[in-house]
Amino acid sequence: MINNILPTIALPTTPTLSVAGLQCIRDDRVLFDNLNFSVSGGEVLQIEGRNGSGKTSLLRILCGLALPTEGIVYWQGQDILDLQGDYWENLLYIGHLAGIKVELTPLENLQVTRALASQTTDIDLTDALAIIGLRGFEDVPVRTLSAGQQRRVALARLLVCNVPLWILDEPFTSLDKAAIQMIEGLLDAHAQRGNLVVLTSHHTVNCQQARCLDLND
Repeated sequence: MINNILPTIALPTTPTLSVAGLQCIRDDRVLFDNLNFSVSGGEVLQIEGRNGSGKTSLLRILCGLALPTEGIVYWQGQDILDLQGDYWENLLYIGHLAGIKVELTPLENLQVTRALASQTTDIDLTDALAIIGLRGFEDVPVRTLSAGQQRRVALARLLVCNVPLWILDEPFTSLDKAAIQMIEGLLDAHAQRGNLVVLTSHHTVNCQQARCLDLND
């Protein structure tokens, strides 16, 4: 069923995100150095590492929200700092915090997402909330929802934004086992359609297309 929900995104070439010679220093401490990797359409890359190893810092660099001390991030072989908006319109970033408006309802939050996103699917927003496990909660203030339900509101953007690259920081936080399996299904379906995912998680991701990069190696 999930494979029928997510659209096929037509790109001229296989999408590829790569980094070369990446270094990150925070508070005079080297988090990682000379980091090199590439992830292409059809893959789910899980970033692993102990607390403080730089996982979130790496994701923020990949999104262009922070700059590396050294090195370059490439999208389709071009520096993302040169591409800027042409890169950002191809990605969806969901950080460790939900990044939603708690005074709004889940439905209103998705309406904001659809209004601001450069590329969206045509899914009915109430259907998206039902799929993500929020049937019956569409019109209640988000502040009244549990932490797991608020996380689901944030993750519902996966069904609304029609972009090839998902960058997710601890997407399974506060989710129960059934919700984790459902999100893993979305990740797998996204990759199987030729797109790519980079995520951090303390949970081992159960996806056919998943591979790991350990920052402590």
